[in-house]
Amino acid sequence: MSGLQLSGSSLAQPRALTVSRRILRVLFGPPATRPFGVRWWDGQQEGPRGAPATLVLNRPGALRRMLLPPSDLSLAEGYLYGDFDVDGDLVALLRQLVPLGTTLLRPATWLLLLPLLLSLPGDDAPPRPRRSSPHEGEVHSTTRDAQAIRYHYDVGNDFYALWLDQRMVYSCAYFPSGHETLDEAQVAKLDRICRKLRLKPGERLLDIGCGWGALAIHAAQHYGVHVTGITLSPAQLDVARQRAHSAGVADRVTFELMDYRAVPPGRQYDKIASVGMVEHVGRARLQEYFTRVYRLLKPGGLFLNHGIVTATTPRFVRWGFGLLEWYLNRFSFIQEYVFPDGDLRRISETLQRAEQAGFETRDVENLREHYALTLREWIRRLEQHHASVVQLADEVTYRIWRLYMSGSAQSFEAGRIGVVQSLLARPDADGHAGVPLSRADIEQPPPR
Repeated sequence: MSGLQLSGSSLAQPRALTVSRRILRVLFGPPATRPFGVRWWDGQQEGPRGAPATLVLNRPGALRRMLLPPSDLSLAEGYLYGDFDVDGDLVALLRQLVPLGTTLLRPATWLLLLPLLLSLPGDDAPPRPRRSSPHEGEVHSTTRDAQAIRYHYDVGNDFYALWLDQRMVYSCAYFPSGHETLDEAQVAKLDRICRKLRLKPGERLLDIGCGWGALAIHAAQHYGVHVTGITLSPAQLDVARQRAHSAGVADRVTFELMDYRAVPPGRQYDKIASVGMVEHVGRARLQEYFTRVYRLLKPGGLFLNHGIVTATTPRFVRWGFGLLEWYLNRFSFIQEYVFPDGDLRRISETLQRAEQAGFETRDVENLREHYALTLREWIRRLEQHHASVVQLADEVTYRIWRLYMSGSAQSFEAGRIGVVQSLLARPDADGHAGVPLSRADIEQPPPR
């Protein structure tokens, strides 16, 4: 992705270099004060020595395509299709790029930058092939949700196996000391969920969005429960069933290809878990989601809802600029390439909807630092298997996931998003909520 395809005279390159340097100075200040290096298309390099990351601009028109139109989609596609590369810690570089959104929304800055950007070449690279994500049907209908989930998870089981832990747990791990391996931290997370639910032998557990089956299998093996796991991904379903059989728990674990809205209302469960699924529900469906789960849960039962939440409200939303909010969502890298129709809500909103459905909130724990550690480990493993990812898929797929996970890690570290486990109870007629007086049983796992 480093070959140049320049139009016009090469004499234009020195001017493009001068203009590009001026643009970076406006955005980030002089080279000596920046916390990252820059390498230009002609091999020149500037910036502090020993910087954790280097921005590599491969073409004279790179900054134009990265910043016009101003959106995270433009910036992301600049990386995906080789206008720029990043040597070193991509998370560290993104920490510097995040404030660009606010900077570019300032009229004075934009009036200064626009003529500079337009003076850069616009035709020195091939057109970008747009990968269209599924957007057919009503948002968060069962059909469209199934399309969106398959778009994300059916990249291939072999792809995920390269960088996930051995159980293929695709959600936040739990690092009690911060020094656990990824496999140890994922087992700790599975145990923490089971202990919060106070699982007992013989109980029936519903696992909504069961992934490749890790939680269901762990709960059956170590807590003696009978589990029904549901997923919208056929690729996940096949692996989950195979793993349950290999683990010797196929008689206690059943996996089904099913939307949470399709679970027969006659079924009832002692406990329910939903891990990394609520992000796909959508604001308009939140009340229906919690109401359906409430009806599936027996009185006296517990529901653990684990999901990513937004921790800050962008300034333009507080100002009420709905058109700008629509624009940024419309031209979103994550919506286009990663999680179609994904929708993060504030924890206050999700708890309000849960309580309106009849749930009682018993425990809320934010694990955002744990997710930052998890993502750092996933990124390390993904980068380690770069060649294998390209062989299984292509270079663009590798860059999508490196960028997505690096951006997410930076957002968790900065506190813009969190991941919250909410323990919700459906008290019985006498008000019993199924939880003990102390949390000691959560913090002290049973011996294995």
